[in-house]
Amino acid sequence: MPPITLHQRMINTGGRPSGFDYLRLLLALFVVWGHTAEISYGQNNTILWDMPFRLIMRPVLPMFFALSGFLVAGSLERNPSQTVFLGLRILRIYPALMVEVLIAALIIGPLLTSVPLADYFTDAKFFHYLVNVTGHISYLLPGVFEHNPVRNTVNVQLWTVRFELACYILLSLLMLCKLLQRRYLALVLNAALILYIVASKAYTHAPDLAGTPECVTGSILVAHFLAGLTFYLYRRELPWSPVWGMIATIIGVALLTVVPYGEYIASLPVAYMTVWLGLGNPHKLAVLKGADYSYGIFLYGALIQQCIAAIFPWSHEWWINFLLSFPIIVIIAAASWHIVEKPALAWRTYLPVIDVALKKRFSKKRS
Repeated sequence: MPPITLHQRMINTGGRPSGFDYLRLLLALFVVWGHTAEISYGQNNTILWDMPFRLIMRPVLPMFFALSGFLVAGSLERNPSQTVFLGLRILRIYPALMVEVLIAALIIGPLLTSVPLADYFTDAKFFHYLVNVTGHISYLLPGVFEHNPVRNTVNVQLWTVRFELACYILLSLLMLCKLLQRRYLALVLNAALILYIVASKAYTHAPDLAGTPECVTGSILVAHFLAGLTFYLYRRELPWSPVWGMIATIIGVALLTVVPYGEYIASLPVAYMTVWLGLGNPHKLAVLKGADYSYGIFLYGALIQQCIAAIFPWSHEWWINFLLSFPIIVIIAAASWHIVEKPALAWRTYLPVIDVALKKRFSKKRS
């Protein structure tokens, strides 16, 4: 019997496979875990990025973006209106991001700054940090975390936000090109982006190509988003197969961890690995039903870890930092979901009304 397709697997799981829920949480946990060594010992420490931990850590962010590409493509298909689609993305990202930025700037910053409050609230760094709510990221608050191993950096994890926003803008442009009818565009764009990244790196580091740094950049993360998008668009043709899943896992992890410059061509196997795991459907724990704490863990993780490092200097060991910070991060992430994220998503019922109103307004202007 031939393997079922990705589409058939989605139908068999009722359209809401629990694998994606567990995968989001697990990836968010690994993001926190990955930051513990850096925050405990300094930015140049690689203890959790060397073998054997490298096999786990390197795929984390690429898998996050591939997962996002696959799931957001489903949202796009269900909500083909650009107003509704972009509105959903805004409601999912910005309210929680705005609250996190305000908590960092207005509560944590004043409590932990080493400068007088009058200087803190009039410093340009304070105002620049508030601009984080737009996705234009700044990491500094005046006098905050000055003596931490990672100095002055409030929330290092925010660097990925602008690339996630870039993915949504790119997807909106593809919508204008009728992506759902011309799905090959996602595959072509993925290939073009990889070629651009390789050419750009080669040009930047020529003639010393051996000196090209091996790292997962924001552009590579966008490529993984496009790969996840591609697998959703071709889900009716592609198999959901444990054999293919294991092969993709071996190839994807090898490309990201042991093959020199393999990150440039890892997006397709990593995306299949992610989708294969996500379409698993283990029993869902009651605490996770109707809740998604992964974004809150992702948003607040590094911030809480920095606070632990500042308040308890004796905690500058990666495992101590993790044990102290992770329960607090989970509690805050749960509060973020129930107090901010879930209520914000309730406003999605108004998006079709806004869409109709905008269409009427533009149609009147044309006439």
